[in-house]
Amino acid sequence: MSQLSIFDEVIVDNFAGGGGASTGMELATGYSVYIAINHDPEAIKMHKTNHPTTKHYCESVWDVDIRKAVQGRPVGLAWFSPDCKHFSKAKGGKPVEKKVRGLAWVAIKWAGTVRPRVIILENVEEFQTWGPIDNGKPIEKEKGRTFKSFINAFKHLGYKVKYKELVAADYGAPTTRKRFFLIARCDGKPIKWPEPTHGEGKLPYVPASSIIDWSIPVPSIFNRKKPLVENTLIRIARGIQKYVIEDEPYVINDTAYFLSHYYTHQGNETRCSSLREPIATIPTQNRFGLVSVKFQDIKLPVKDSVYAFLTKYYGCDTGQSLNGPIHTITTKDRFGLVVVRGKDYKIADIGLRMLTARELFNGMGFPKSYIIDHDYTGKKYPTTQQKARCGNAVVPTLAKVLVEANLPELCKEQIREVI
Repeated sequence: MSQLSIFDEVIVDNFAGGGGASTGMELATGYSVYIAINHDPEAIKMHKTNHPTTKHYCESVWDVDIRKAVQGRPVGLAWFSPDCKHFSKAKGGKPVEKKVRGLAWVAIKWAGTVRPRVIILENVEEFQTWGPIDNGKPIEKEKGRTFKSFINAFKHLGYKVKYKELVAADYGAPTTRKRFFLIARCDGKPIKWPEPTHGEGKLPYVPASSIIDWSIPVPSIFNRKKPLVENTLIRIARGIQKYVIEDEPYVINDTAYFLSHYYTHQGNETRCSSLREPIATIPTQNRFGLVSVKFQDIKLPVKDSVYAFLTKYYGCDTGQSLNGPIHTITTKDRFGLVVVRGKDYKIADIGLRMLTARELFNGMGFPKSYIIDHDYTGKKYPTTQQKARCGNAVVPTLAKVLVEANLPELCKEQIREVI
């Protein structure tokens, strides 16, 4: 993997993290980013492991001597993914920090110092609400004011600016992660948004089933040393109701599967999803559990009209209709009869395991060859660090398609034609 293109322009990845944006840009251009910057030593180590020819700066983006770093080379593309937690709705009501919310201004510093031909900034949708804060809280009536000033600063420096929200699944990634993208360019060429390739009338979405390692067993919830908490049991029960009984289940052999989510989805009480659809946004902590429901064919004759119900092996109730949610699953009790694809089955077992770090990286669309479990020195990464790098990453697919749309002359397909 070479460092520079035949045009001798360089690519810079600010807030490089574990390397999602760099990987996408590398997939598009066929060569490594020239510079990667991040203040977190562990993030830099993962980046260096997978992008060994890149120049790495483990320091604040504000402390890097920009002119010295680029060594006089023209910058074709500068990518910025500033910390998003102080804009994200996941932050909730916690106080925000002015210093962190202001990190995006470093893009203006680069624009004014070495004038990158194209600048791309990625963040959460709420980045557009960027405004003044008072006592750690955004001022409601001032929402968006700083964002407008940010846009105007680019324009003052001679950049054209456009911004848009993109959903990764629309471009072939197996996640529905939605992010805000801003593109600024000063070379007179038009800003282009890549055309979606997946979705209604296009290629089918890449399902979450494609990211699962089916060789990993899913242990039963009924013989755990520590019983599952009630909310988890309720979540599993609702998932069985929706994704096994009501909808067509995702079945391998005699077992149905779905994903349980351990964070709240707006407007989605079930907090589960089918493996037939892309996985939801992957955060920095593991929030996805794979649920298995093992069936046993009870070989009853199929009648013209089958009335299905669930028997409960606890309490004084005789059972419940399938028209409502399943009652609480306990650690010792089993549910009885379900109907799947017109056949009668008994639920023989229910299993649960959390997704692995590799599966989560798969969900973000990273290449399966991406090294996540150790750094270039051979030091092992704990799974918590692996998953944190994943949740903070840019979806490589989105970086790839944005570069291909706006810098085709730097991309490997175009370069092959020139050669």
